[in-house]
Amino acid sequence: MTATLQIKNLHVSVEGDDELILRGVDLTVKQGEIHALMGPNGSGKSTLANILMGNPAYDVREGAVLLDGENVLDMEPDERSRAGLFLAFQYPVAIPGVTLANFLRHAINARMKADDPESKGIPIPRFARMMRQKMTDLHIDHSFAGRYLNEGFSGGEKKRAEVLQMAVLEPRIAVLDETDSGLDIDALRIVADGVNALTGPDMGALVITHYQRMLNHIKPDYVHVLYDGRIVESGGPELALELEEKGYEWIREKHLALAEV
Repeated sequence: MTATLQIKNLHVSVEGDDELILRGVDLTVKQGEIHALMGPNGSGKSTLANILMGNPAYDVREGAVLLDGENVLDMEPDERSRAGLFLAFQYPVAIPGVTLANFLRHAINARMKADDPESKGIPIPRFARMMRQKMTDLHIDHSFAGRYLNEGFSGGEKKRAEVLQMAVLEPRIAVLDETDSGLDIDALRIVADGVNALTGPDMGALVITHYQRMLNHIKPDYVHVLYDGRIVESGGPELALELEEKGYEWIREKHLALAEV
């Protein structure tokens, strides 16, 4: 069965604040599709990513987020992950003392334990083989697994670690929150190649980005523009090229014209 993420009439504010950041977002992402979400600073893109994975700093005032008909807003973040959602952070945090390999092994074990309380987790030799294969497939040096998670990582290394986590956890729908942030051209290409290797029939992606340059490497099926808390424009890849050429001013003017009607 193809997984479907449906965002319906989503209204969101910062916790304890009445001012809305998202003002009625509607969006559907299916397994196997790549959707790009673009928009100027302050339009609500990262807020949407945080809401999808359950950041308690935000309040949902109205609407629903359904994954195969189940409202993920009623789930804890770990339950959302087990259901098949994944978030690649814009600014991944460092966890000193915890290696990337141990972090991922414990994540897998927690999932197995949730499914079967009697589970003893993934055997270490099987996990090691799986990790080596995933890293080989993504062209990541095997020594990466022994480093502390994101500690001393460059921007590109942090994003490659996020891609490796995505490969190991095998989500059905992945949300990439401005994965291109802080990357030079070479690092951007490496990360995009990893995302492209994972996206396909088994995984859909919502790629949140400011710029067309990310979409030169990750080809979206659909492009959406978030402006003032709403999706005001949707189209194919050509929409991203139009934004690259014209910027967001024409979106603002169109939005204001519609508001006056």
